[in-house]
Amino acid sequence: MGEPDKPLLIKRYASRRLYNTETSDYVTLEDIAGFIRAGREVQIIDLKSGDDLTRQYLLQIIAEHESRGENILPVNVLNDLVRSYMVPGGGMMPAFLQSSFDMLRESQSGMVEKMSAMNPMTQIPGFEAMKTQQEAFLKAMTGGMPGAMTSGWTGGENAGAPKEDTGDDLEDIKKQMAELQEKLSRLK
Repeated sequence: MGEPDKPLLIKRYASRRLYNTETSDYVTLEDIAGFIRAGREVQIIDLKSGDDLTRQYLLQIIAEHESRGENILPVNVLNDLVRSYMVPGGGMMPAFLQSSFDMLRESQSGMVEKMSAMNPMTQIPGFEAMKTQQEAFLKAMTGGMPGAMTSGWTGGENAGAPKEDTGDDLEDIKKQMAELQEKLSRLK
Protein backbone atom coordinates (compact mmCIF):
# COMPACT_ATOMS: atom_id res chain seq x y z
CA MET A 1 0.00 0.00 0.00
CA GLY A 2 1.63 3.32 -1.07
CA GLU A 3 3.92 5.58 0.86
CA PRO A 4 3.07 5.69 4.59
CA ASP A 5 4.24 9.34 4.90
CA LYS A 6 1.98 10.48 2.07
CA PRO A 7 -1.75 10.64 2.83
CA LEU A 8 -3.88 8.02 1.11
CA LEU A 9 -6.03 9.91 -1.39
CA ILE A 10 -9.71 8.94 -1.38
CA LYS A 11 -11.98 10.54 -3.96
CA ARG A 12 -15.71 10.96 -3.41
CA TYR A 13 -17.74 10.63 -6.56
CA ALA A 14 -21.09 12.35 -7.22
CA SER A 15 -22.76 9.05 -6.26
CA ARG A 16 -21.15 9.54 -2.80
CA ARG A 17 -19.06 6.41 -3.30
CA LEU A 18 -15.51 6.59 -2.01
CA TYR A 19 -12.65 5.54 -4.31
CA ASN A 20 -9.18 4.51 -3.13
CA THR A 21 -6.76 5.96 -5.70
CA GLU A 22 -3.92 3.59 -4.72
CA THR A 23 -5.77 0.31 -5.10
CA SER A 24 -8.31 1.52 -7.68
CA ASP A 25 -11.32 0.19 -5.81
CA TYR A 26 -14.24 1.49 -3.82
CA VAL A 27 -13.97 1.67 -0.04
CA THR A 28 -16.34 2.08 2.89
CA LEU A 29 -16.05 4.23 6.00
CA GLU A 30 -15.01 1.09 7.89
CA ASP A 31 -12.19 0.54 5.38
CA ILE A 32 -11.02 4.13 5.92
CA ALA A 33 -11.15 3.62 9.71
CA GLY A 34 -8.97 0.52 9.19
CA PHE A 35 -6.40 2.51 7.21
CA ILE A 36 -6.24 5.06 10.02
CA ARG A 37 -5.94 2.36 12.73
CA ALA A 38 -3.04 0.92 10.72
CA GLY A 39 -1.28 4.29 11.02
CA ARG A 40 -2.09 5.71 7.61
CA GLU A 41 -3.19 9.31 7.11
CA VAL A 42 -6.04 9.80 4.66
CA GLN A 43 -7.29 12.71 2.61
CA ILE A 44 -10.81 12.61 1.20
CA ILE A 45 -11.66 15.04 -1.57
CA ASP A 46 -14.78 15.67 -3.60
CA LEU A 47 -13.97 14.78 -7.20
CA LYS A 48 -16.22 17.45 -8.73
CA SER A 49 -15.53 20.47 -6.49
CA GLY A 50 -12.08 19.53 -5.16
CA ASP A 51 -13.24 20.32 -1.60
CA ASP A 52 -11.39 18.56 1.22
CA LEU A 53 -13.98 16.40 3.02
CA THR A 54 -11.55 14.62 5.34
CA ARG A 55 -12.73 16.28 8.56
CA GLN A 56 -16.38 15.59 7.73
CA TYR A 57 -15.75 11.88 7.09
CA LEU A 58 -13.53 11.42 10.16
CA LEU A 59 -16.29 12.91 12.32
CA GLN A 60 -18.78 10.57 10.63
CA ILE A 61 -16.57 7.56 11.45
CA ILE A 62 -16.42 8.64 15.11
CA ALA A 63 -20.20 9.21 15.20
CA GLU A 64 -20.89 5.76 13.74
CA HIS A 65 -18.62 4.04 16.27
CA GLU A 66 -20.25 5.98 19.11
CA SER A 67 -23.76 5.08 17.86
CA ARG A 68 -22.83 1.37 17.86
CA GLY A 69 -22.04 1.55 21.57
CA GLU A 70 -18.27 1.87 21.14
CA ASN A 71 -18.25 4.86 23.48
CA ILE A 72 -14.78 6.32 23.70
CA LEU A 73 -15.67 9.95 24.27
CA PRO A 74 -17.35 10.64 27.63
CA VAL A 75 -20.43 12.87 27.54
CA ASN A 76 -18.64 15.67 29.41
CA VAL A 77 -15.91 15.72 26.73
CA LEU A 78 -18.56 15.87 24.00
CA ASN A 79 -20.24 18.75 25.88
CA ASP A 80 -16.90 20.57 26.06
CA LEU A 81 -16.39 20.08 22.33
CA VAL A 82 -19.82 21.55 21.60
CA ARG A 83 -19.07 24.47 23.93
CA SER A 84 -15.78 25.10 22.14
CA TYR A 85 -17.74 25.74 18.94
CA MET A 86 -19.54 28.57 20.72
CA VAL A 87 -16.26 30.40 21.41
CA PRO A 88 -15.15 32.65 18.54
CA GLY A 89 -12.26 30.96 16.76
CA GLY A 90 -12.81 27.68 18.62
CA GLY A 91 -11.02 28.85 21.74
CA MET A 92 -8.10 26.80 22.98
CA MET A 93 -9.78 23.41 22.47
CA PRO A 94 -8.00 22.35 19.23
CA ALA A 95 -4.54 23.12 20.63
CA PHE A 96 -5.41 21.46 23.93
CA LEU A 97 -6.65 18.28 22.23
CA GLN A 98 -3.58 18.11 19.99
CA SER A 99 -1.15 18.50 22.88
CA SER A 100 -3.10 15.96 24.96
CA PHE A 101 -2.87 13.32 22.24
CA ASP A 102 0.81 14.12 21.70
CA MET A 103 1.49 13.63 25.43
CA LEU A 104 -0.48 10.35 25.39
CA ARG A 105 1.61 9.02 22.50
CA GLU A 106 4.85 10.10 24.21
CA SER A 107 3.98 8.48 27.53
CA GLN A 108 2.96 5.24 25.84
CA SER A 109 6.16 5.19 23.82
CA GLY A 110 8.21 5.83 26.96
CA MET A 111 6.46 3.05 28.85
CA VAL A 112 7.07 0.52 26.06
CA GLU A 113 10.71 1.66 25.78
CA LYS A 114 11.31 1.27 29.50
CA MET A 115 9.71 -2.16 29.53
CA SER A 116 11.95 -3.24 26.66
CA ALA A 117 15.08 -1.82 28.30
CA MET A 118 14.58 -3.56 31.63
CA ASN A 119 16.87 -6.59 31.43
CA PRO A 120 15.47 -8.43 34.48
CA MET A 121 11.93 -8.28 33.05
CA THR A 122 12.95 -9.71 29.70
CA GLN A 123 14.15 -12.83 31.50
CA ILE A 124 10.68 -13.59 32.87
CA PRO A 125 9.05 -16.52 31.04
CA GLY A 126 6.23 -15.26 28.86
CA PHE A 127 7.51 -11.68 28.81
CA GLU A 128 7.30 -11.40 25.02
CA ALA A 129 3.68 -12.60 25.04
CA MET A 130 2.88 -10.12 27.82
CA LYS A 131 4.59 -7.32 25.87
CA THR A 132 2.60 -8.22 22.75
CA GLN A 133 -0.62 -8.14 24.78
CA GLN A 134 0.29 -4.76 26.21
CA GLU A 135 1.08 -3.33 22.79
CA ALA A 136 -2.26 -4.63 21.47
CA PHE A 137 -4.03 -3.11 24.45
CA LEU A 138 -2.32 0.27 23.97
CA LYS A 139 -3.12 0.17 20.27
CA ALA A 140 -6.77 -0.59 21.05
CA MET A 141 -6.92 2.21 23.61
CA THR A 142 -5.51 4.73 21.15
CA GLY A 143 -7.35 3.44 18.13
CA GLY A 144 -4.03 2.82 16.42
CA MET A 145 -2.97 6.47 16.42
CA PRO A 146 0.17 6.90 14.38
CA GLY A 147 3.24 7.27 16.55
CA ALA A 148 1.59 5.74 19.60
CA MET A 149 3.77 2.64 19.57
CA THR A 150 6.93 4.09 18.10
CA SER A 151 9.98 4.77 20.16
CA GLY A 152 11.55 8.14 20.42
CA TRP A 153 11.73 11.15 22.61
CA THR A 154 10.46 14.51 21.46
CA GLY A 155 10.43 17.88 23.06
CA GLY A 156 11.59 19.34 26.31
CA GLU A 157 14.84 20.99 27.28
CA ASN A 158 16.79 17.77 26.86
CA ALA A 159 15.28 16.73 23.54
CA GLY A 160 16.82 13.47 22.43
CA ALA A 161 18.01 12.54 25.91
CA PRO A 162 16.32 9.67 27.76
CA LYS A 163 14.98 10.31 31.22
CA GLU A 164 17.08 9.17 34.14
CA ASP A 165 15.85 5.84 35.52
CA THR A 166 15.12 5.76 39.22
CA GLY A 167 13.72 3.10 41.50
CA ASP A 168 10.42 5.01 41.50
CA ASP A 169 10.16 4.64 37.72
CA LEU A 170 10.55 0.87 38.04
CA GLU A 171 7.82 0.74 40.68
CA ASP A 172 5.54 2.89 38.51
CA ILE A 173 6.12 0.61 35.56
CA LYS A 174 5.41 -2.48 37.66
CA LYS A 175 2.19 -0.90 38.92
CA GLN A 176 1.14 0.09 35.38
CA MET A 177 1.98 -3.40 34.16
CA ALA A 178 -0.19 -4.98 36.85
CA GLU A 179 -3.05 -2.62 35.99
CA LEU A 180 -2.74 -3.43 32.29
CA GLN A 181 -2.71 -7.16 33.01
CA GLU A 182 -5.85 -6.77 35.11
CA LYS A 183 -7.56 -4.82 32.30
CA LEU A 184 -6.48 -7.40 29.73
CA SER A 185 -7.83 -10.19 31.92
CA ARG A 186 -11.19 -8.41 32.11
CA LEU A 187 -11.25 -7.99 28.31
CA LYS A 188 -10.93 -11.75 27.83
